[in-house]
Amino acid sequence: MLEVPAALEIVLGHARRLAPVTAPLTPIALRRVTATDIASDIDSPPYAKSIMDGYAVRSDDAATSLLVVEEVAAGRMPTRPVGPGQAARVMTGAPIPEGADAVIPHEETQSSGNTVRVRRPVAAGKFVLARGREMRAGDVVVPAGTVLTPAAFGLLAAVGRTEVPVHPAARLAIISTGDELVEPPARPGPGQIRNSNGPMLVALTARAGAEARYFGIGRDDKAALTNLVRQGLDEANVLVLSGGVSAGKFDFVPDVLRELGVEAHFHKVRMKPGKPLLFGSRGNTLVFGLPGNPVSSFVGFELFVRPALRKMTGEAIPGPTFVPVPLVTDLVAENDRPTFAPATLKWTPNGLQVQPAGWFGSADLRGLLATDALIALPAGAVSYTAGSTVPTLPLDS
Repeated sequence: MLEVPAALEIVLGHARRLAPVTAPLTPIALRRVTATDIASDIDSPPYAKSIMDGYAVRSDDAATSLLVVEEVAAGRMPTRPVGPGQAARVMTGAPIPEGADAVIPHEETQSSGNTVRVRRPVAAGKFVLARGREMRAGDVVVPAGTVLTPAAFGLLAAVGRTEVPVHPAARLAIISTGDELVEPPARPGPGQIRNSNGPMLVALTARAGAEARYFGIGRDDKAALTNLVRQGLDEANVLVLSGGVSAGKFDFVPDVLRELGVEAHFHKVRMKPGKPLLFGSRGNTLVFGLPGNPVSSFVGFELFVRPALRKMTGEAIPGPTFVPVPLVTDLVAENDRPTFAPATLKWTPNGLQVQPAGWFGSADLRGLLATDALIALPAGAVSYTAGSTVPTLPLDS
């Protein structure tokens, strides 16, 4: 049975980056990943400018009383140079006149009419932002592989870009399987349960920045399930099924996938919850068969589906990235397999800490409510004291 790292390596080895598209610089491109380097078309700032309200002066000028020859506001260009014994009143963001090489802040001067008295000398370059200090024309300012954040939007606008080549969102087809399922509006009858995995997986897909299409419930009828799975394979980059991947009499998913040309790369991973997880592919389409218990589906998505989506959409480090985080409380556990336990991140007077969710098993959907992290526990008996660090996977981004 595969260990989680080996299974993840197989998944990422089959995930292919999606062909770039051109996206407008609107919220639809937020969190997309740039597909090419993007360079500045101008120097920024395009001229030396003042970063204070004050007076532009010559730093080598020994005079303490200077003649003010001009006032320069932001958005206007100087009309005359600053000579010896002279100064120009400048506002924050205004260009520095020729001849001047420093700015004396307004509060360090005393003005009277068209003269200004300076209290002390000023060093060359003081309170001046040199031309091109932020970027030069031709500099790559947003490298390929950059996740587009609000700050990146601002930088792209600063270099004149209104659209950008990005890797598009992956399209997921989501199918819940099982005769016992009814959709949430219905009241379950004898032997039935409401379909919670469908809405949960759609939401997980959205949180991962991908596009989900829910195909409904696949009944325990091989022909009907085959039609539904075929449609999902034809229309999506990734097909995600929940349920039907174990070894029960009506667990048709593995047979249906095989008959539709899906090559299974592994079926079962040494992990808890989620051991029966199946992964395969048909061409560039990835297929995940997640166990039907909701915590198993949740954990399987975060450990395998989400990293695949990150790689497909251009992220350089697809994860999952576990970091050491101190525990809020003592933790004692014993598991027969490596376990990925739901947990909650908390800000405390001692900094960021993690609190185990106290889930009772893979069917404990309610235990996921406050979950925004997973903690990795090794197989066997473990005992941690409060403050000890445990490998933690944050889930809120």
